[in-house]
Amino acid sequence: MHRNHHERNNQMTASVTRLIPAQHAVEGDGFVVRRPFPTASLSYLDPFLLFDHFGPMEFAPGKGVGTPWHPHRGFETVTYVIEGEMEHRDSMGNHGFLHPGDTQWMTAGSGVLHKEGPSIDAQRRGGRSHGLQLWVNLPAADKMMAPAYQDLRADANARREDPGATVRVIAGELFGLVGPGQTHTPISYGHVTLAADASVTTALPSGHVVLVYPLIGGVRIGERAVDEGTMAVVEGDTLTITGAAATSEVIVLTGRPIGERVARYGPFVMNTEAELRKAFEDFDRGAFGRPRE
Repeated sequence: MHRNHHERNNQMTASVTRLIPAQHAVEGDGFVVRRPFPTASLSYLDPFLLFDHFGPMEFAPGKGVGTPWHPHRGFETVTYVIEGEMEHRDSMGNHGFLHPGDTQWMTAGSGVLHKEGPSIDAQRRGGRSHGLQLWVNLPAADKMMAPAYQDLRADANARREDPGATVRVIAGELFGLVGPGQTHTPISYGHVTLAADASVTTALPSGHVVLVYPLIGGVRIGERAVDEGTMAVVEGDTLTITGAAATSEVIVLTGRPIGERVARYGPFVMNTEAELRKAFEDFDRGAFGRPRE
């Protein structure tokens, strides 16, 4: 696990260097997501390859949608559920459920087929859906490792209650908390709930890209306003976030850039075009396994 021992004098207050409005995209069987990247103008922010925000939305009985069976190779998918109940299956026979506050951390590595979406029960009764999926790149040395999972339950998240604020850390070290997620690429992942004008402060890991994304309600970083659905890239040593709505839900991500070439096509992320072609060949010959219902 990556630990932040970054303490030094003359720390610089973090400020916003770039704002990236999320764009709407349609995924899987037809569910709409808000996506800061990848887009036509921004492919990735090393080591992060994709950031999708789905919901919050209410779906009628029988109308919930997810993804059909699809492959992945060469990176990790991190699915965090805020509202609703999700179900997942894969070609290795894994099957499970995610409830509010739960995270599924799937290291696709050499390759796996999987599907995910509202659970059968949630489909039947209808309900709320809100969450995130993050793709984290793997370095070349780990791209063909055996697939693996971490099912991180809500009660395992590191958590802190401050006046007007609730902080949860899923991985890495933020806000003085260490999350349970084990990371191949050093990252930190936090979720903060803020009342109006409430603030939280954290030291930031040295050398990491730092992203702040308000899911619901805007925030302020210094004097800079960051609206709901807009990703802020920040730089500095110490980050302070202040709520700018009655309630703001905010994701804070940090990641150490890998610095390697990225060759990507759809669900495969490798280092070279030849490795991409090999991924498609392996998929076509069934090396990723078969769907298991």
